[in-house]
Amino acid sequence: MRQSWVTAMTAVATMSVAAGCGDGTGQAAAPSPAAAHRLTVTSSAYGDGGTIPRRHTCDGADVSPPLALAAVPAHTAALALLLRDTDAPHGAFTHWLVWDVDPRTRQLSAGEHPQGATEGRNDFERPGYGGPCPPRGDRPHHYVLTVYASDRRVALSAQASPTDLLRTLSGHTLGTGTLMGRYSRG
Repeated sequence: MRQSWVTAMTAVATMSVAAGCGDGTGQAAAPSPAAAHRLTVTSSAYGDGGTIPRRHTCDGADVSPPLALAAVPAHTAALALLLRDTDAPHGAFTHWLVWDVDPRTRQLSAGEHPQGATEGRNDFERPGYGGPCPPRGDRPHHYVLTVYASDRRVALSAQASPTDLLRTLSGHTLGTGTLMGRYSRG
């Protein structure tokens, strides 16, 4: 009995280690914080799980929503932001990709480009924010904004992909926080 328990525990540990090495597709898995530190990410435009106002979408002014950050871990060297539509027809669609945000940043105004940060190329093939723009008639899509606290600055070109960013953050993430919003175009 004891030997089968030890064998089962060894198998679980081995699978856990293997699962942490990637997502099985050859792409970098989302970085997992060494400690389970949670940042708080909020917006005065919508609550977690709420509807993203038209102003922040392709149907409006297409400006990033205002953001507030709290509980950023001590020793954070830089912040990174990644906004993705998890319901896109061909897999996650990146709407915003930003890194090297000043770790003392606690607020970003609507449409603000974080000073000194790099805004990478989104899946609209342009740098900066590209608001939610799901196909007309689809059910509401879920847009997940993840903020990463990194223990080092990120050295990537502005042409870097989300996979490049996640690979660079892997093993260097002190904590994360998310804000999820929904949007549909009727």
